[in-house]
Amino acid sequence: MRNKPCSIAFIVRDPLPPVRADVLTLFGAEMPRYGVHTELVGQSGSASHGHSDDPWRAGGMHLVGSLKSRFASVLSPVWDLLGLLRAGRGARPDCIQVRDKIASGLLGRCAAAVLGVPFVYWMSFPIVEGYEVRRDEIGARGKGLKWLAHALRAAASRFVVYRLVLPGARHIFVQSEAMADWLAAKGYARSRMTAVPMGVDAELFDRGRVEPAVDARLDGRRVVVYLGRVAQARKSDFLLDVVEQLRQAMPEVLLVIAGDAPSEDEMAWMRAGIARRRLEEHVLLTGWLTQRSALGYALRAEVGLSPIPRGELYDVSSPTKLVEYLALGLPSVANDIPDQALVVAQSGAGLCVPMEAGAFADATRRLLEDRALAAEFALRGPAYVRSHRTYAILGRIVAETYTKILPDRK
Repeated sequence: MRNKPCSIAFIVRDPLPPVRADVLTLFGAEMPRYGVHTELVGQSGSASHGHSDDPWRAGGMHLVGSLKSRFASVLSPVWDLLGLLRAGRGARPDCIQVRDKIASGLLGRCAAAVLGVPFVYWMSFPIVEGYEVRRDEIGARGKGLKWLAHALRAAASRFVVYRLVLPGARHIFVQSEAMADWLAAKGYARSRMTAVPMGVDAELFDRGRVEPAVDARLDGRRVVVYLGRVAQARKSDFLLDVVEQLRQAMPEVLLVIAGDAPSEDEMAWMRAGIARRRLEEHVLLTGWLTQRSALGYALRAEVGLSPIPRGELYDVSSPTKLVEYLALGLPSVANDIPDQALVVAQSGAGLCVPMEAGAFADATRRLLEDRALAAEFALRGPAYVRSHRTYAILGRIVAETYTKILPDRK
């Protein structure tokens, strides 16, 4: 596909320099192959080891402000406006795209109208509904000024996103087909949406290129793994319920939770749960690891677990961990949120069950005991990912969408 090169001014919610693959890999590596260059606009605060002056070879990076500032939530639209002005110094962008921001989404729509270019919105998470969940959590503890502030934020966000931002978008990129259907039910044209689920970098997740973890604590154990964050909102203690049942029939089982928590309080909560259930000999909580180290632990496992709570927030998500397991040839057990159910059904490389401890424990035990079935799943996973969920494939889908929505791209 040969197209005229174009430039996108892209306001992102996540800290810069980017670390998420759906920005770093998709826009940093794949889009330039199609002549799509990106001027990233946002705030600093990335947990990566990069610095604010790291090169963004896919275009430019314009950092104004810091997400670590106590005033970030108020000032970020102003910072984003300054970033847009910097991004437009060289030439007018071919479109303005905003990811997951509310006030800056309205800013982006207005700026696109002034410049006479298309406005595109990228929704990777239902931010408004997330604010409403937070409002209700505070309300359950008693209403007060804090609840009122969150209630006002949720109401204002709902009005801005669904009445002002999305109606003005030439196109909406969403996280999953389920999210597209969810927005269509709210009245937005399905033809204006493209689902871009989470994928993987095929080279990074090539099993032959990953070194297995050297950790004596895993020797002689039946290892199952969870790659991802520990959080009460994600009901991470569900994993402890699963391993508590597994150890009754398999005393040699060891659950490796390869990931950190967003705060020390959350990690302390998880440690307390392990201690309360007396699972110290059956759960290894690694804490923060580099991606390569985490994948090394996954290679030492026999089964990967991907439980995601059901509900409005997560049912429209596209979890990465299941696709990562399949790419590594790791038989998996996932619950039935729509995107995971779709991946399991299409790939035939895992078992999909409800998010119930007994169902997860039974499915995990089945894969640990039935080595022939596990080996069959291990073969199917990488082939499915290579044909459906690499960023090379997803990049082509996004590039073809830009061809349709941006002027003079054909």
